[in-house]
Order: sequence, then C-alpha cells, then structure tokens
Amino acid sequence: MESSINGIERLSPFVRTVKISETQYLVGEWVDYDHVFTYIEQGEAEIILDGIQYEIKAGDAILIPPMKLHFIRSTSDEPLIQYIFHFDLFHWDDQSQWHETGVYKGQSIKIKPEEEILSTLYPISHIHPAHRLELYKRFHLLWQEFVNKRPYHRIFMKSLALELLIHFLRNQHASQEGKGTKTKGWASIEKAILYIQQQFSDPQLNLEQISRHAGLSTNHVSHLFKEQLGITVYKYLTYVRMEEAKRRLLENDLSITQISEKVGFTTIHAFSRTFKTIVGLTASQFIEAHSNTVDNWVKPFSEED
Repeated sequence: MESSINGIERLSPFVRTVKISETQYLVGEWVDYDHVFTYIEQGEAEIILDGIQYEIKAGDAILIPPMKLHFIRSTSDEPLIQYIFHFDLFHWDDQSQWHETGVYKGQSIKIKPEEEILSTLYPISHIHPAHRLELYKRFHLLWQEFVNKRPYHRIFMKSLALELLIHFLRNQHASQEGKGTKTKGWASIEKAILYIQQQFSDPQLNLEQISRHAGLSTNHVSHLFKEQLGITVYKYLTYVRMEEAKRRLLENDLSITQISEKVGFTTIHAFSRTFKTIVGLTASQFIEAHSNTVDNWVKPFSEED
C-alpha cells in the first residue's frame, strides 16, 4: 500500500477545521474543496460518492477527496455521531487563509496536483476494534487543540492528523472486501442536483424543468430522488435554498428581504416561514446565535417530511 502511493512520505497536513456532529436524521449533499476525514462513532448511514453507494456504520472511517459531490443519509434510529476534520495534504499559503469548508453553489476550484495523491484510495476503512479507542483519543486531542489553540497547536494538529490517516491506511485492505454498489440512475441524479444548484434562485424553478434537464420524465426523477436519496426533489431544492440563505445571512451585506429574493422566494413571508420550519430559528435569531456555534444549523430532512 505505502509503496503504491507516490509522495505519501511527504505528507504535511494542514488542518482547517475539526468538529463533532450529532444528528438524529441526516440527509444532505456536500462538495468540499479540501479533504474530509469522517469517523462514525455511532449510528449507520449510506453515502453516495462518485455514483457508488456505501453502507457505513460505527467504527468506519471515510476519506473524501476534494471537489467530490457526496450525499449522506442516516439509516438508523439512533443519532448519527461523526468525528470530522477538514484538511489539505500540504500547507499552501493561499489556501491556509481560507476558512469556509464547503464550495458555494456553482463554484469551481482547481485542485493542486499534489492534493490528489490519495485520490485512488478506497474511500472507506473499517477500523479494527482494537484500534478504535486509540483513534478516539487522537481525534479528541485534535479537537481540543483546534478549540483551545494552545501554543504550537498547528504543529500538534499536523501530527495528530497524520496518526489518524495512518489508522485509515492500515485498515484499507480488509475494508475492500465489501465493495460499494453502483447507484441506480446516479448520472441523472447528479445532472438534476447540479442544475438545481445553478438555478435555485429562479422562483419559477419546478420539477418539469429539472426533469427535462436530466433527460427523464418527472415521475422517474421523483422516483430516483425518493428511492436513492430518501427525499423529494422539492425538499432537496428547499435544502439548497436554505444553505445559500444561511451563507448570505452571515455575510451581512444584504437585508433579509433581499436574501429571500436571491434564493428564490417571491415573498419575505414565504421565506421566513420556510426558514423557521427548516432551521428552527428565525433569520434574525440565526444571525444572533451564529457566534455560539460552528456546526450546521439546518435540521436535516427526514423521510417523513
């Protein structure tokens, strides 16, 4: 394994953010410009990456390369607890100044060639039970350093990130025994997702337009979203609009009314009602509360929504 990855001995991770996420129901998609390491401490979920669906559970670690669209859905009744850190494989002066982790809708970022040396790895590692306690300890040290920012925390975080990556690499062989399965209709789903991300600001955007762009009937698109992603097309469109609204609210350069228009709502009343329902706070409360949290405020959609 080690000899087959050119340049791995030069790894010098730059850790951008560290968090612990606990959600009762999780459905959502992400594109990140950096690497994402996730360890499942509790629960079960499905992840779709490059059109391949993987079943993940407690004890699994996932390594997602930059700019890869991935969709995660919780599949267990107990809360899904994830230990997550975002990182670059190397320190770059320009990227070290970036604080956001997700890519804005429609944004394209060129990946540096050096950041692709782990891109051929199988994305899931089943961590051996004997190693899980050590991984738990190393992650919590990493999280404490990120939060407390003690002297030389950057160097310490680098060493801890390397240790966590070693656990991932050493558990690769056994993990590939259970390969993922090709997601039915993923090419069409991805077309629909990307179109929604590009056109969500259009208040007239509807299922017919989305289906036409994906090259399928409205019934087929609706079936694929519900079967493969666990939510309706409309719920996904609402999710995209709420994510963009959150981002714009925190930039503080537009009024709430202006933001509601930018994300595809024709009236501030409709926007406010939807935002409160999905986020659990009014837009004003969200802005006020943001300084006290680093996690995702959108309440994920359950299959019953």
